Amino acid sequence: MPANTQQFENESYLNLETYRKNNHPIVTPVWFIRKDKDIFVVTREKTGKVKRIKNNNVVRVAPCNYRGVSKGTWVAGTARFVDSQEKRDILRIRSKKYGIKAKIASLLSIRKGDYVVIAVQV
Repeated sequence: MPANTQQFENESYLNLETYRKNNHPIVTPVWFIRKDKDIFVVTREKTGKVKRIKNNNVVRVAPCNYRGVSKGTWVAGTARFVDSQEKRDILRIRSKKYGIKAKIASLLSIRKGDYVVIAVQV
């Protein structure tokens, strides 16, 4: 893994910066999983970040606390949506990392559609 992503080790949250069509940045604190060279974010299909990434796959990430207060430096990357096999693996890893919190979040967000997994390559 590149040296600039070591700051994400042992962290639970990262700020995901996506961009509106007018290039206005939107920062969202999210849970994440590191696997191989990528960072993965699990969300629902009817969220703003999915819509913004479909329009512009350029993103930035930085470790943060649960309120979005940055704890490190921003790293530029590109986002893509993963296929169903990789999606199952990431959902399993997410459940293991976040435990009961992931189950509660799933119940609270179910009205926003199916899960979507975003891979961020930095």
